[in-house]
Amino acid sequence: MADDYYQTLGVERSASAEDVKKAYRKLARKYHPDVNPGNKAAEEKFKQVSAAFEVLSDTRKRQLYDEFGPDAEKIGFDEKKAEAYRAYKASAGSAGAGGIPYGAEGFDLGDLFGDLFGGRGGGAAGGPPGGFDIGEMFGRRARNAGPERGEDLTVRVQLTLAEAVSGTERPLAFNRPGRCSTCSGRGTSGPVSTCNVCNGTGRSRRSGSLFGGAGACPNCHGTGKAAPPCPQCGGSGVKEELARLTVKIPAGVHTGSKVRLSGQGAAGIRGGPPGDLYIETDVAEHPLVRREGDDLHLDLPVTVSEALLGADVRVPTFQGEVTVKVLPHSQSGRRMRLKGRGVPSLKGGAHGDLYLHLQVKVPEETTAEARAAAEALARAYQGDVRRELTL
Repeated sequence: MADDYYQTLGVERSASAEDVKKAYRKLARKYHPDVNPGNKAAEEKFKQVSAAFEVLSDTRKRQLYDEFGPDAEKIGFDEKKAEAYRAYKASAGSAGAGGIPYGAEGFDLGDLFGDLFGGRGGGAAGGPPGGFDIGEMFGRRARNAGPERGEDLTVRVQLTLAEAVSGTERPLAFNRPGRCSTCSGRGTSGPVSTCNVCNGTGRSRRSGSLFGGAGACPNCHGTGKAAPPCPQCGGSGVKEELARLTVKIPAGVHTGSKVRLSGQGAAGIRGGPPGDLYIETDVAEHPLVRREGDDLHLDLPVTVSEALLGADVRVPTFQGEVTVKVLPHSQSGRRMRLKGRGVPSLKGGAHGDLYLHLQVKVPEETTAEARAAAEALARAYQGDVRRELTL
């Protein structure tokens, strides 16, 4: 877990969404790998800043983070798990002898919700350790321990503006819950037989349960049948793995765009189908080019003589260099439009445009020759250039 996300971005907890965005942009420009090539410390700081922005820029994630702090990350910012956690805390101290120690310090939310929502780790055939039954906790019958679809995963990818405009391929390496190779994802080892805890009834009465009464058998989850859990995955059919993929990023993405890779998410529980993988893009700001939707804006420096007399000027674009004609008597701020030289539309429409904003540059050194030219040029002005400047 990284430091407090608000501290990472250097903003107050009451900061607006715009303040969070501004703080992120400032730090991203400072620590971006393109600005700090080979600097591992800057690269790590950039990752921390990006992780903080990913949470605080998402209204739903930020609300859960404000409510639960680091525990929000442990439950994957899942609202259903958050509801269970709220009920868990609301019941603090209500368990009797032999019940769950609600309110106890130091319990592990990752373990708790891993058990409540997917039965990973411990117990027989994916059952929660200690026989805790989420169905009993909320007064409903627990579902059978059948196959479950794997979770969708999200991986955030940093892109330059050039990569976002032109599209790119990016190799990825990330950890994900993969299918257990020992049991081929089934979660069991050995033959299926009558459950020896409930004797095949599928029901169990436990004096130590939260609300008392009968509930689904914690060993077979109400099926009446059980098999020894796989010793490698604890009955879930899932083990952590390092995934390596090459993902194609389409041209035209922006910060927050998502590319879906079907079936590349977490492996399914007990042989269920895998979830999907979403690649969420984060496009860094360019030091020279500004993006507005699918349009791009570039300040184009020209000399005094080019602005006064006109000239053909070479201009770099993301699609290659082009030559533009600067008209005589062009002033600073004059806008020129290069149609179709902006960002491709993700929806398949026309490309955006590139707008050039002329910036007349004077010589940086005042040589005798430059002074003489400037004095001669001054005599060419017709009256006071600021005569219409009134407030």
